[in-house]
Amino acid sequence: MAWFAEMRRRNVFKVALLYAVFSWLVVWFVEAIQAEAVLPIWTEAFTFFVLTVGFPVALWFAWTYEITPAGLRKAVEVDQTQSIVYKTGQKLNAAVAVLVVLGVLAVFGQRLLPKFEFLVPGVPEGVPPVSTEAPAEIRSHTLSNGLKIIVWPDHDIPNVAMYDFVRAGSRNEYPGITGLSHFFEHMMFLGTSNLEPGEFDKTMEAAGGANNAYTSPDVTVYMDWFPRSALETIFELEADRFQNLETYADTVESERDVVYSERRMRVDNDNFRKLHEQVQATAFVAHPYQFPVPGWPSDIEAWTEEDLRDFYQTYYAPNNRTLVVTGDVTPQEVFGLAEKYFGPTPAQDPPPRVRTVEPAQSGARRVIVESPAQAPLLHMAFHSASARDPKTLHMNLLLNILTMGESSRLHRQLVENEGIALSVGAWVDEGFDPGLTYFYLTLPPDADVEHTEQRVLQELRRVADEGVTEEEVAKARNIILADFWREMATINGKAGALGKFEVFHGNYEWLFNLPTAVEAITAKDLQRLAGEVLHEDNMTVGILVAPDDEQSE
Repeated sequence: MAWFAEMRRRNVFKVALLYAVFSWLVVWFVEAIQAEAVLPIWTEAFTFFVLTVGFPVALWFAWTYEITPAGLRKAVEVDQTQSIVYKTGQKLNAAVAVLVVLGVLAVFGQRLLPKFEFLVPGVPEGVPPVSTEAPAEIRSHTLSNGLKIIVWPDHDIPNVAMYDFVRAGSRNEYPGITGLSHFFEHMMFLGTSNLEPGEFDKTMEAAGGANNAYTSPDVTVYMDWFPRSALETIFELEADRFQNLETYADTVESERDVVYSERRMRVDNDNFRKLHEQVQATAFVAHPYQFPVPGWPSDIEAWTEEDLRDFYQTYYAPNNRTLVVTGDVTPQEVFGLAEKYFGPTPAQDPPPRVRTVEPAQSGARRVIVESPAQAPLLHMAFHSASARDPKTLHMNLLLNILTMGESSRLHRQLVENEGIALSVGAWVDEGFDPGLTYFYLTLPPDADVEHTEQRVLQELRRVADEGVTEEEVAKARNIILADFWREMATINGKAGALGKFEVFHGNYEWLFNLPTAVEAITAKDLQRLAGEVLHEDNMTVGILVAPDDEQSE
């Protein structure tokens, strides 16, 4: 009992209590920060180990030493009749009380956590908490003719964005009609049975609106931006061109010339696109992804009116479209206008299904393009996954590590350290079917193209063999999440993202799982993916160089 009493006198029990409360607070704080995925995964275990080892050290210190006005003294040297020990006990009582209060605040007031965000490195400014549920205000409705409408109200400003996704692109073409989907992107801004050519744009502008469109291998997307006051006017305009498009012979011929001229300007006279077109046609031997979106020149010249009518009736049917409306609207009024203006259009038989599956590649392919150029171009494409496959998101993360910014691996190594490339970039196709992961490099005029190609392959093999670091993964996550939340901040971004996920992923709600999915990707996932995709047998190389006579000048 004398030993127990001496432990009490030396405040050993109070130090034990103080240490326990303090340790609990430290562990709580580390767990809270760890939950935000901003600390290494081993942090929590390491903290617990240090605190466990420190506990007997603290008890030994309390037993052995006493705090006196003269500093630390061994407890056996302190006069027991002095009040020093008692005063120390009072201070310990106060410290325990303070920590207990902080503990209560920690449990019942976790709102304090954001105040510590300045301690957290690498979190993009303005990134909201991760959400895995679609906002409750988003509503969807499908008309009896199969047209699906998605509405996301946003009343911050009195503007509206309307995106119409038509499932028609070069993927739906075949030899003889390549470029037809892109041609319809042009035709849709010309005349209808109710509007003369040019009247669509004039009416849109008079209502304060603007419009644009684009064609990809998988879809054609029509985009309108306008004030809320023009909502019904825009519905009327869009319904008219989707129901009553006229293919006047003179208009078709004039627009055929426009499309052909566009192809010459944007492909034939653009070395990057010229090379990309050839790489694409070489990488795919069976799938219609081999066709260029603008079409082959001979096909542009050969389309018939029958081709146009069949394509319009087949692919511009309401059951082959998805309409997305965001901005200062209510779901009820949008659904009502959609029923009024789009509802009368009957559904059509589903378009022919693209059944071709690209056979697996079993060896490197190569194409060389000669074209007047001051700098050689090197493109390297690898067969990869479809948009719906989770590996596509993984690949986007990996490409951020490899090519995004001056600190990326390929830029740092090939551009800055070795000087064998002037620039490097990459993208991954996100289509209905497996597409390509694409690397593109601009080289110095006197470049050794073969050497540069081998250096790129070496760096890709290094990822497959050695992996990437946790720091690289964290940076890539932050870039993707920052881009995601910036997109969600505008009505245009919301409309584009909702439509993309509905059309390519099968459900717009998957959009809101993206932050969680990004956080779940690990360095091992990326290493495994690099080994599966970024290897020589799965590669198509394209090289653009000046003709020999120009090189020799």
